[in-house]
Amino acid sequence: MVTLELGSGLVALGAGLAIVGGAMATAWAQASIGSALMGLLAEKDEPKALLFLALPETMVILGFVVAFLIISNLGG
Repeated sequence: MVTLELGSGLVALGAGLAIVGGAMATAWAQASIGSALMGLLAEKDEPKALLFLALPETMVILGFVVAFLIISNLGG
């Protein structure tokens, strides 16, 4: 039988919150950027502007990195 301590549960909760926080922030940023981008593309053709839609994805990647650091005890 495997017994878990309270500390390991809190580590898992912290890692989950890091990923969820990054994902929700990305969704919020992409929603506002996406609507503004559609307005821009309706008026004039700017293919370089599509890069701005990919920038918030770094928040999710950083959330995964923070979760990995929390779980592997490298973060502190």
